[in-house]
Amino acid sequence: MIELETAVFAAKEAGKLLRHNFHAPKEVDEALHHDLKLALDKESQDLITTILLQQFPDHAIYGEEGLAGDQTSEHQWIVDPIDGTVNFFYGIPHFCISIAKRVNEEIVLGVIYDPMIDELWTVEKGQKPQLNGQQVGVSDRDQLEESILFVGCGKDEEALQTGLERFKKGSLRARKMRMMGSAALGMAYIASGRLDAYIESRISLWDIAAGKLMIEATGGKVTLTPHDNNPDVYSIVASNGKIPIEEIL
Repeated sequence: MIELETAVFAAKEAGKLLRHNFHAPKEVDEALHHDLKLALDKESQDLITTILLQQFPDHAIYGEEGLAGDQTSEHQWIVDPIDGTVNFFYGIPHFCISIAKRVNEEIVLGVIYDPMIDELWTVEKGQKPQLNGQQVGVSDRDQLEESILFVGCGKDEEALQTGLERFKKGSLRARKMRMMGSAALGMAYIASGRLDAYIESRISLWDIAAGKLMIEATGGKVTLTPHDNNPDVYSIVASNGKIPIEEIL
């Protein structure tokens, strides 16, 4: 499928850019209390945008760093050029590029690429996800006591408070808890059986679009609740579909 091949190429080219700059000084465009924006965020998205629109000039780009292309198109690419920017800035090699495509509001493909260890997850609607060409699936764990959970805390005070409360609840039940700093990688890890669930009260579409399709394609479960003030910001509960994750919500 030419769309998937193009998305993979774009993700890998962006990955080369990020690997090349991983140990270099980084220009900060915006520094917030709980977040950073780097010049490389925009540079990575511009590179991905150029590749996608060269192949599909009539498509739309909806990315963390802005819009491009024909915004009236039913074909929309959802791009997070660095998911895990704070990790990247601090020299922590846990971040990724996430690219998804939706047609008429339905996600039809997803690519998540970790350039530091060269792990590439891909999925197309109706097919099983793959990691570096090998089919993967969610874990068979069905007990919270055996599970490992990923909790995100968001960036505002309300989301932080909710995340910390859930982290405490989960810590009393699960085998281990993690705050890893990349929603997309966390979801890819669920889709390949490394983690069992991911919970966050405020997350953007570009962070989770590709991962949602991957988890659901393996039989896992993803529940999104849109926020009233922004239809592309959600509360998310994602799991292997087997553990009783609702017990810690």
